[in-house]
Amino acid sequence: MTINSAKTDPPFSKKTALWRGLCGRCPNCGEGKLFKNYLTARERCENCNEDLSPYRADDGPPWLTILMTGHIMAPLIGFFALHEDVPLWVSITTLVSLGLLSVFLLLPRAKGLFIAGLWLISNK
Repeated sequence: MTINSAKTDPPFSKKTALWRGLCGRCPNCGEGKLFKNYLTARERCENCNEDLSPYRADDGPPWLTILMTGHIMAPLIGFFALHEDVPLWVSITTLVSLGLLSVFLLLPRAKGLFIAGLWLISNK
């Protein structure tokens, strides 16, 4: 009796697994939540019991969040620099609010995307 230890491909596409991670769902089943709290990843999926503990995203999600937030903020900073007739308080309030909002919205999605990517790499 031989035991085949090779992992098989999941029955769905890689794009589906990445989309599930982006939505904060388990990359394996798509049903269980990926996070306990805002950014705390679960050890195991509550639905399919997939072990998610070895997938640590660490520095990737903050890097992606900063990159995307910078691309959102740069044109607005340029706009406010060119339009000096806009009151300073409006410029500062808009930029700070949009910057914080984009970081808080993008960071958990980026972390889910990275966890799903790491899960895909390990399940080749």
